[in-house]
Amino acid sequence: MSEINRIEVDEFWADSTIIEAGDYVFVGYCMGNEGKSIEQQIHGAIDVLENRLKMAGLTLESVVKMDCLFKDINDLNYLAAVLKERFAGKYPARKAFTSDFIREGIRFQIDAIAYKG
Repeated sequence: MSEINRIEVDEFWADSTIIEAGDYVFVGYCMGNEGKSIEQQIHGAIDVLENRLKMAGLTLESVVKMDCLFKDINDLNYLAAVLKERFAGKYPARKAFTSDFIREGIRFQIDAIAYKG
């Protein structure tokens, strides 16, 4: 097995937000536009995901799996339109579930797996 490369480490929270392991890149804790509308937060999370993927030399097209965390599962109704715009038909497998976020203004977060191949 090749070496595990922790590309972005957050010492305060003691986690790695980008890890390369073999042919896969694991990206965690993607959220943005805290306190704004759900559509803006979904776009913000995808912006963070996209920027982190760039650190590993990848694009959104390489994402094969996404976990989408919602404060309110009814906000799932906004996700498809944003994914159609941002992923242009190259959709990852995904699941959605709810979470009690640490701060009140957070309504959406993404964790993802990308294939480097």
